[in-house]
Amino acid sequence: MPRNNSSIRQRFKILRNIVFVLIGVILVRLFFIQIIEHNAWVAKADEQHTLLETITPKRGEIYMMDDGEPVVVVLNQTMYQVVIDPTVTKKEDIEKVVNEYVKEYTVADLNEVYNTEGLRYAIIAKNVPRETAEKIAESGIPAIWLKKTNQRVYPEGELASGLLGFVNNEGVGQYGVEGSLNKVLAGKEGLIKTTADINKVALSIGNDNIKIPAEDGENLVLSVDRGLEKGVEEIAAETVASSTATNAAVLIMDPSTGEVITMANVPTYSPGNYTEVTDASVFVNQVTDVPYEPASICKNFAFSAAINEGLMTSETTYFNQGYEIVDDWKIQNAEQRASLYGTITMKDALYWSLNTGSIYALKLLGGDTTTINQTGREKLYDYYHNKFRLGQITGIELVEAEGYIEDPNEGWGRNSTYANMTFGQNLGITMIQTATAFSAVVNGGTYHTPSVVRGVMENGEFKAKSFVEDVNDKILSDETSAMMRDMLVNNRGYKVRGGIDRPGYAIGGKSGTAQVVVNGAYDDTFAQLVGSYIGFVGPTNELPKYVIMVKMWGEGQSIDSGQAMTLFDSLSNYLIDYLKIKPGA
Repeated sequence: MPRNNSSIRQRFKILRNIVFVLIGVILVRLFFIQIIEHNAWVAKADEQHTLLETITPKRGEIYMMDDGEPVVVVLNQTMYQVVIDPTVTKKEDIEKVVNEYVKEYTVADLNEVYNTEGLRYAIIAKNVPRETAEKIAESGIPAIWLKKTNQRVYPEGELASGLLGFVNNEGVGQYGVEGSLNKVLAGKEGLIKTTADINKVALSIGNDNIKIPAEDGENLVLSVDRGLEKGVEEIAAETVASSTATNAAVLIMDPSTGEVITMANVPTYSPGNYTEVTDASVFVNQVTDVPYEPASICKNFAFSAAINEGLMTSETTYFNQGYEIVDDWKIQNAEQRASLYGTITMKDALYWSLNTGSIYALKLLGGDTTTINQTGREKLYDYYHNKFRLGQITGIELVEAEGYIEDPNEGWGRNSTYANMTFGQNLGITMIQTATAFSAVVNGGTYHTPSVVRGVMENGEFKAKSFVEDVNDKILSDETSAMMRDMLVNNRGYKVRGGIDRPGYAIGGKSGTAQVVVNGAYDDTFAQLVGSYIGFVGPTNELPKYVIMVKMWGEGQSIDSGQAMTLFDSLSNYLIDYLKIKPGA
């Protein structure tokens, strides 16, 4: 059958048109790729051959003082991360590396890594030791490389754990100095951007290479004395073990500067093994993080306010009947001896820690010896909150709880609330706030911002540097401070323990036994109490060298101030001997 030439020509024409259309599509696509989408495709090509990596800075080390010299107590150990490019590295090769070398250090699921589309960078192991990293490097597997990192090391074990804190697996400081000054210690990351081969090996060519050096963190020098800290923690732990308490906290500071030389918490933990801790409460620094009611310790502040206003002296008298009725509520003295009823001095009121005495100071602040009024409440608030800075952060280089001081005018039962505040109930303040305010009471009347960082180490040399906004406010007169010191030294005549009143030394203090709020109300059965003691130590006829504050407590335990006083006495003796404080004339 003869072919239809017309039909063949028609098919050829259609085929030709299809080819032309396809060529046109290709040309249009090439136009878009080469002209319109040129930059995007260049970027994709660069991505295939570009190494973009952050440079981890060296975390700053932490030092304490030891015999006047900085000694390192927190340092770094070089470790490695294992990083792969899953688009190049074969999964079976990586599985072999994991099983042979880094099973215990693995941080990624390989199935997830290899099932993530477009993933070019994956960390599969962390904190790999140098010896293991060298074996991986010798394996010759393509697109696997080792990145240096720093692992935190705490050679002193549990020493000052509540103060120091720790660094977590992500390299971020938690709690203590590690947490509050994390940015200072961590430094700033650097950046490398350069051309690389298929194995991610830098070729060091190209006009777009970038290298921004990392900025290492600062090496901090704490004002804390390492040897003293160790001894204090041991004494505190022994005291807790021999008592009904389960916890204790100790703060020792220089009242003339605000520098902290000891900050101890019992029990402790090992920062290097923080993951093994089963009770997270040990991470909390009880000195700065936990507001509480320090009870009669606050009588120091109520008495100071009335003396400083020129409204009383240590010899001012009032009539003590053993209790006061305020807002229809009976407030009693803990000490109910017949010999104390009647007219007594304010010096005796502090000596016997009479609540009626501190309430009388509040009445004096209001200009009325018979009742509490608005003027008195407002003046006490001014001293507590504005001058002594109770119920607000101090500014120390640590995470702090703010606490609270009740408003003098807003709320129900203001008179009874403020009566209780004179002896340290119905408020919430931290140990660091309390000890800093007490330091102003005994140091001549100047409030100093507390500090735990003395400076930094640069190139092996100590350099003084402050990380706090220093406050040096004269809030009490010299005469007020001197009168308070005399009364506090007088207190030791009755409350003395263990021969602490050593010749040539001025040692004064005040106790506090606080009721605890249970189910929204104070436990009137006294089944649970918190015992505190605060005092100062120094040569006679000189301003105090150190202020010591201790707190002891236990869940469901009745810890009175006598147990806290025993710890204070042990610490006072140890402090004098350890620091070789010379007696006064």
